[in-house]
Amino acid sequence: MSDSVKKDLEKFELPTRTDFPWVNTLITVLAVLMSTVHIWFNTLSTWSELWVSATHFAGFAVICFLWYPAHASMKRNKMALVVDIWLALAAVACLIYIPFAEDALYERGVKFIASDWFFAIVAIVIAMELVRRTMGWFIPVLIVICLSYVVFWGKWMTGIFHFPGLSMETLLYRSFYSSEGMFGPISRISWSYVFMFILFGAFLVRSGVGDFIVNIARAAAGKVIGGPGFIAVLGSGLMGSVSGSSVANTVSTGVITIPLMQKAGFPSRFAAGVEAAASTGGQLMPPVMGAGAFIMASYTQIPYVDIIAVSFVPALIYFLSVGFFVRIEAKRSKVQKVESGEESIMKVLISGWHNLIPIAVLVTLLIEGFTPTYAAGISILSVIAASWLSKDHKMGPKAVLEALALGARNMAPTAVLLVGIGLVVNVISTTGIGNTFSLMIDGWANGDLLIMLVLIALASLILGMGLPVTAAYIVLGTLSAPALFTLLAENQLLDVMVAGQLPEQAKAIFMLAAPEKLSLLNAPMTLEMAKEMLLLVPADFKETLLEQSLGVETVGLALLSAHLIIFWLSQDSNVTPPVCLTAFAAATIARTPPMLTGMTAWKIAKGLYLVPILIAYTQLISWNISDVLLVGVFAIVGTYAMIGAMEGYLEGPLNIALRLVLLGTCVLLLWPSLPIGLRLLACGIFTAIFIYSRSMDKADSRGASSTDAVLDEK
Repeated sequence: MSDSVKKDLEKFELPTRTDFPWVNTLITVLAVLMSTVHIWFNTLSTWSELWVSATHFAGFAVICFLWYPAHASMKRNKMALVVDIWLALAAVACLIYIPFAEDALYERGVKFIASDWFFAIVAIVIAMELVRRTMGWFIPVLIVICLSYVVFWGKWMTGIFHFPGLSMETLLYRSFYSSEGMFGPISRISWSYVFMFILFGAFLVRSGVGDFIVNIARAAAGKVIGGPGFIAVLGSGLMGSVSGSSVANTVSTGVITIPLMQKAGFPSRFAAGVEAAASTGGQLMPPVMGAGAFIMASYTQIPYVDIIAVSFVPALIYFLSVGFFVRIEAKRSKVQKVESGEESIMKVLISGWHNLIPIAVLVTLLIEGFTPTYAAGISILSVIAASWLSKDHKMGPKAVLEALALGARNMAPTAVLLVGIGLVVNVISTTGIGNTFSLMIDGWANGDLLIMLVLIALASLILGMGLPVTAAYIVLGTLSAPALFTLLAENQLLDVMVAGQLPEQAKAIFMLAAPEKLSLLNAPMTLEMAKEMLLLVPADFKETLLEQSLGVETVGLALLSAHLIIFWLSQDSNVTPPVCLTAFAAATIARTPPMLTGMTAWKIAKGLYLVPILIAYTQLISWNISDVLLVGVFAIVGTYAMIGAMEGYLEGPLNIALRLVLLGTCVLLLWPSLPIGLRLLACGIFTAIFIYSRSMDKADSRGASSTDAVLDEK
């Protein structure tokens, strides 16, 4: 990688104080200490969650203040460093104050004294400043708007957004002392699940798993047509699952894969788009799936292992869709096989099989029912043990300390972000604005699921322009998940009512709401009639009606589907202009126009929109494996048909008529509830077009070879 590219990539990294060696040493010591303390928190600690969350925040606040200056121009300024040291000490003082003041506060009947006011305000200001340094201005401004809404301007609003208001004292108590504010559930997820898995990823990277992933991707795809593109898809997907950051994934793997793709003959903009799309998908790939999956488990109370289990097939569809783009572009651009001395996949596996042990341990422990934090902790130990089976990456005491330091450094920006977002979530829950927003979306959609999906997609894109993906999912999930879940569940209930299969216990609820129409439930009915009867049920009885009609498991799947849809849609800001940092980072490496590269990445990442639609309308998220596989197989073929129709190319160019036929085939394969015979016919049509395009490509190749031979003779 050239020096100019390295310099350009620095804008995607936070400015740090690299010119102060003692600062770097101190941060390393603090990072090792924080990792060690967090391991203790998640295993043997008996501290209260408030104290643990406060320690989590204060420790990473110190690291961030020392490592990240207030502005890039201040990273060499000694006076700025002195100010940041005092701010770091203020964060520690807030931590120390809580255990000493907590009992006295409750003895006073939660009446603030001067010190309570001071430390609560200082803690909130410190949280906002740290988020500004690491994530930009958007979130601090959002925090100010939310907090001021509770105390000041909410009472001036009219209509559904009117809020009577709380006193400043109550707001500060809920934000600083209670289990719902900055040290509430989001912070708890941060110091438990998120930290342990980021630490696990750091140990994997330090043990050489990153090199193994790249080598296995090269061996698996390096010698096929378009191999460098497939290396990007495989390598970035696997690495992204470990790193949890799409931008970091793009920078780390893109410097290898993008030049490989360019050298093989792929257009530079396409190479950058593939890397951006594949790196974005890394956060959708089990078993880690980024911080959002842990927050989803907390929101839905669905076990983490269940979430990653149902996410495998959707992730497979996404990465295959990116792979289809690579295959088509490789054929169109006449990309040649890469003839290199790469090792065979079997040789790579034999030499690096030990790298798979930690992943196997993690998955096994999760399946066996161990908590994610415990599974991550044991998996970290397995990384150390497995490293001694390698020749070059044995982890001794020094390597273990380096991995501990790397994990805490990687966690620092995420830790302060999640603490800051906790303030926003607290306001949403306190004011009930989440329910208000859900009702508003439901009213705009008017019961139409597709319109609701479009509204959520637009909201996620707008939020994603200023929020990181994890924060965007938290905010959007809090605001819109209830409405989407209700609509998904009620649509299934309507299907049951239309079929006349409503259970007897559910009919009792209708008897309370509309006894004169109870007889209608004993036979099939029209959809319009079912909707009219459902409107008669009071809102307080809806949840009970859904559980008795569909079953607790089905209702749980509807809730999980709603959150997965939002989680997938929240990823789109990575590759969607005008703000798409992942695509911009790839464009920097490829030396292509950032905005045009973003458009290419957006096109290649179409799976981010297709999969949520499949989740909403099909059995893609289900415990019935046969249903999932059936939907998945037809979706994969349908996705290939859709991409072929979009690109006008499969194995060879397609005319307008064939593109229209492919588009119709795509619809038949992806449309829900069509007869399987019709879908098999669509598969046959796609196969015929694929074979035809392949034969035409071979004929064109033979013709081109003959022409070249004649020219050579002349």
